[in-house]
Amino acid sequence: ILEVSDIASLNRMVTAGKGGELIRLAEAFQEKQIAQIADEITRDRERVRLVMIAGPSSSGKTTFTQRLAIQLRVNGVRPVSLSLDDYFVSRDFTPRDEKGEPDFEALEAIDLALFNEQLADLIMGESVEIPRFNFMAGKREYRGEVLQISPEQPILIEGIHGLNEKLTQSVPKDRKFKVYISALTQLNMDHHNRIPTTDNRLIRRIVRDNKFRSHDALTTLRLWPAVRRGEEKNIFPFQEEADVMINSALIYELAILKQYVEPLLKAISPDVPEHAEAKRLLKFTSYFLPLGREEVPSNSILSEFIGGSCFEA
Repeated sequence: ILEVSDIASLNRMVTAGKGGELIRLAEAFQEKQIAQIADEITRDRERVRLVMIAGPSSSGKTTFTQRLAIQLRVNGVRPVSLSLDDYFVSRDFTPRDEKGEPDFEALEAIDLALFNEQLADLIMGESVEIPRFNFMAGKREYRGEVLQISPEQPILIEGIHGLNEKLTQSVPKDRKFKVYISALTQLNMDHHNRIPTTDNRLIRRIVRDNKFRSHDALTTLRLWPAVRRGEEKNIFPFQEEADVMINSALIYELAILKQYVEPLLKAISPDVPEHAEAKRLLKFTSYFLPLGREEVPSNSILSEFIGGSCFEA
């Protein structure tokens, strides 16, 4: 559809001044996919009470969930969202990994009993006081926020454990609609070599961590192996549970991310082991011609990483 199959054809579009056209086409294509998922949920609205959205790091879950909510509202459906972060156990009870570090990505880091109790009550039409997790204090707080939903309002839940039945065991499986999202780039290096799909997500994460968490690229690269282990344990074994999959990769994004990630990678000292990985990623991004971000819409999944998203808190 987009007539861009490899880096060379993307570079030709950029050189020909067609970058803006490519951005608009790619974004419209993705919006259509999101709308189709919303249509599928709407057709099944009497059955579906939970919409679970899961995917690996930097797949764009947050933006996708908010765009899906908008498309559902266009269809006359009024979804509500629950954040799994608000159901973390108090920090003192957070499970530890094999190194003795707090494992916030473990399923047991969530208060499953409370979460399931509140889900069941909401689906029964009862009023529920929703907790908010105070990350400074490391514990849940109740601030008088009461939620009650009607039978035709689905609950959207986004998080890495979304496809795991244990997360929502109080709700029958046939009342759930599960979405798996990942950034599986369709772009090839050339006719013979594909781009590793994890590189796309790693570059997104380096850029986002720097912009929103003040991490340098070295910190992100050091954390990445642990992130990948968490995905292998908590996400990938459950992806076959999904009712639908969506690819969040945008055909043009690496031409834009290039300009953000290269200075961060170049700042990594040759004296650290991660320099080899930085060098490899720099060689990879060097194949792309830069594309300006001016025409990237504020509701784009890419804006979740480079900034300027209309969905930012």
